This record gives sequence, C-alpha cells and structure tokens, in this order.
Amino acid sequence: MCIRDRNEALPIVEMRGISIEFPGVKALDGVDFRLFQGEVHALMGENGAGKSTLIKALTGVYRIDSGSIVVAGQERSFGGAGDAQDAGISTVYQEVNLAPNLSIGENVMLGHESRGVFGINWTATHRAATEALERLGLGHLDTRKPLSTLSIALQQLVAISRAMAIKAKVLILDEPTSSLDAAEVEGLFTVIRALRDQGVAILFVSHFLDQVYAISDRLTVLRNGQYEGEYLTRDLDRHALISKMIGKDLDALTSLGGNRRRAPRDADEKPLLAASGIARRGAVEATDLDIRPGEVIGFAGLLGSGRTELARLLYGADRPDEGTIELHGRRIDLRSPADALPRRIAFSTENRRDEGIIGDLTVRENIILAVQAERGWARPMSRKEQDAIVDRYIEQFHVRPADPDRMIKNLSGGNQQKVLLGRWLATQPELLILDEPTRGIDVGAKAEIQEAVAELAEDGVAVVFISSELEEVVRLSERIIVLKDHRKIGEIQNGPDVTAQVIVDVIAAHGVEAAAETLDDTDGAVPDSIAPTTDKEAAR
Repeated sequence: MCIRDRNEALPIVEMRGISIEFPGVKALDGVDFRLFQGEVHALMGENGAGKSTLIKALTGVYRIDSGSIVVAGQERSFGGAGDAQDAGISTVYQEVNLAPNLSIGENVMLGHESRGVFGINWTATHRAATEALERLGLGHLDTRKPLSTLSIALQQLVAISRAMAIKAKVLILDEPTSSLDAAEVEGLFTVIRALRDQGVAILFVSHFLDQVYAISDRLTVLRNGQYEGEYLTRDLDRHALISKMIGKDLDALTSLGGNRRRAPRDADEKPLLAASGIARRGAVEATDLDIRPGEVIGFAGLLGSGRTELARLLYGADRPDEGTIELHGRRIDLRSPADALPRRIAFSTENRRDEGIIGDLTVRENIILAVQAERGWARPMSRKEQDAIVDRYIEQFHVRPADPDRMIKNLSGGNQQKVLLGRWLATQPELLILDEPTRGIDVGAKAEIQEAVAELAEDGVAVVFISSELEEVVRLSERIIVLKDHRKIGEIQNGPDVTAQVIVDVIAAHGVEAAAETLDDTDGAVPDSIAPTTDKEAAR
C-alpha cells in the first residue's frame, strides 16, 4: 500500500513537542509524532524509551506537561481515557483486559450496551455485538457464550472488536501478538490490514521486528524519551533500525552463544537434576529429563506444547501424578515452590504481570522478596543487606530508572523483567528456570538478559530456557528439548549446523526420525545431533 508523503494529507493525529516529567525522570522530552488515516504506524524504541508514556498521553491516561495533541485537525486536551475515546481513539493492550466471566457479546459492548426504557436491551446488545464481530470476520461466534471458551488469539480479536464498537478512527495495538503463535499472528494481521484498508489509523507497538516489517507502513523511533526520527518502513533495514533504537550496533546479539558447548558432555557426568517419567494428567505425558551444572537447556515447541507445564513440574508449582525427581542424586518431593527455594531451584514465570511482579511494591521490595521469603518473615533483612542486593542487580542489569524505591508497576516491561531476574538470582540458585524471559521486551534488554544467562552458565548455574523465539533458544542452549502436544518428541544436541529450522522440522514431522530424513535430503543440520526419545519414553 502506498502511504502518503508529508505534503499529501493532514495526519489524523499529530503530537508536537510532547514532554512529560515524573519525579526524578523526564519520560518524554519534546517528542513529535504523526499518524495518518489508512496506515499502520509502528512505534519503536527500547524499554524505557517512552513508548508507553507517549501512548498514555495520547489516550488521556497521562496529562502532558507541555506540547499539543491535534486529532482530526482539532487541538485536544484529554482529562482521561473517556475523552480520548470520545475523540475516536481506542486501545488494545498487551494483556487482554476483558472479563472472562461475562459473555462474548457483553465484552464487545461493555460500556456501550443498547438501552431501552427498562434498562439494557440484551437482544439489541447482542445483535450489535454480532455486527461488530462480523466486521472482523468473526460473525460465526456465539455472542452469548462465555468469553472464557475462546482461545487467547480470539480473545485478542474480541478486544479489537470492542475497541472498534465505538467507530474508532485511531486504533492503538500495544504488543497484541505477544501470546499468539505464528498462525494466530497471521490471522490478526489479516484483520489489521482490513481495518487499515477501511481507513482506520493503526498505531502498532511490538518488539518482534519481523512483525513490524511485515505489517507496518511507517515507523517512529524513540530513544531515551526523545524523538529520534520517522521513517518509511521500507526505507530502513533492521540493522539500521536497531542502531537507531539503542544508539549503537547490537554486536552483543550476534556474539552471544559463541562460547556455548558444541560437543556432547561426558556421559558419566552426574546431573544436577534428573527427572524420570514425570507426568501430570492433561498437562505433560511421561518425560525423562536430566540437567547438568552449567548447562543451558532449551525447551522448544509451539504454544500449548507443554513447555510451561513441564517447567512447573520441575519447580513444584504443579505436582506430578507419576514419576520421580532427583537432585544431586537424591530423590526429592516438591509439593510447592516453597519446597524448591531451599533446594536452590528458582522459577521466573512467563506471566510477568499476574504471577511475577507485585505492582504495588517498590523495585527494592520486589527484588528482595524471594530472599526474605526463604529466610522467613520473622527475620527481616536489614536495610544494609537490602541495599547490597538491590544495588547489585539494578547496576548489573541497568534497571532504568535506577531508583529502588520506585513502584515497579511504573517501570517498562523490560525493566520489570530485569527486576524479576534479579529477584531470583539473589537466591543464588543452582537451577534457574526462565519461562519466556524476553517476551515483550526490546532488543537491547533482550541482549542483556541473554548475556546474563550465558554468564550464569559459565558460573556453573543450570538454566532451563523457554522461549517462543526459536532463534534465541538455538543461540543460548547446549541441548534443546522439543515438545509437541504435551509430550517430549525429541532432543537436539546443539552445534554449528543446528538452526531454528531444525526445530521446526522436528515439530512438523511429529518425530525426530522423520525430521532427520528431511535434513538429510536438504543437506541441513547433522542428523546425529538429533536424538530420538528413549525407548522407555516411546513405550509410554
């Protein structure tokens, strides 16, 4: 789609010289932004660059200290999100903010129900919801069914339908694909393109660069709260974009993994943790697994493959129905995460918002939480002990702003993730399980976290690394466990010829032997690097 030149049309949204300051930090400093009708415009920048702050200024959540906001040629002063909605601006956030206990139709029309003399006219409301869903190709959905019956991908589309129910001129999509698989992302993109072609202006925020280049027409880059520039997406390659976002070349990403082990370990080396036939009904089929000290072992598979479920069994968040777990050669019974911490097993959840950070606590309180819990609340840590731990991890992970007494809910997603990593490293784990640690964060923060994982392995910490981004699983892992349909279907010894495509082939072939034949035919990775599931596992 040919997008407009500066002189061809007036933008539907124009923000000029936007500045917002919080105590101790200037979040935005004279930022400009333009958005045209019928385009997908990506807002790019590292975590903490000011993207979320700019969106909240546009949606009335934050008041601006200086600058102006013009919508459809009219200068606006938003006193709240309702004012922005009245101006035709709707937002769908990364975490789907819907009510799963209500019906699909109730969610679509929430706050905009059809009313009559006796209150809400539910027949008319559900009819309007169906019409809104039909505009996104979702007319087949039964609006009276509970929202909870839908997949996350469909819930995301319901959230967009709700946003469009007010006839929005501007649709803001904040990390809409973070919980979707590849097929679901393409389905969402089909909807986005249809809305764009209907003249809707779409502001798209994502840390997946491939998706940005697949869907956006134009992009604006922010860095450290300042406007770096606006570009046609087709005119800016990925390397140049990353450099503009972080202010330097991202050599860290390309060099990571260079020191990882590429040869199998000694078969006599004792594992740190050994799981035999662990299973949980409906979650994971019987699985054998061993993890050695200083090893990064990747869990790879599509969403719903059983990656997280297997990790939760290793941590005690869920209890297996069968099988055993040994630590240092001794059988252990993990009844809960409280049993795992004293055994120096730590787990960082993929659900950062609901199961990770405690939003109403400070950065300091979030970092020391696990150490204090292990010690016991009857023995509170001194301020000196707290400062030693907190200062170390704020500095190590470059948490911004570097204010330990700042509420963590006011930090960007990437900085929240760094705080969580600091929390678990403070417990000095022997085994660290990281579930989607780089999801929804920028390339700079991602590189820092990946570098930390590599350094932990060098220091002898065993790491389970789970990610939907197969490239980073390959980059960091010594071995890769491949899962599909809640079972382990193969194990790959990493090496120079192993790529993300190798994992894809294993998954697509429903088993490693067929995948190895595919690789043979295409002169791909060395088939010997792919190990089938054991006879014992196959028998199960």
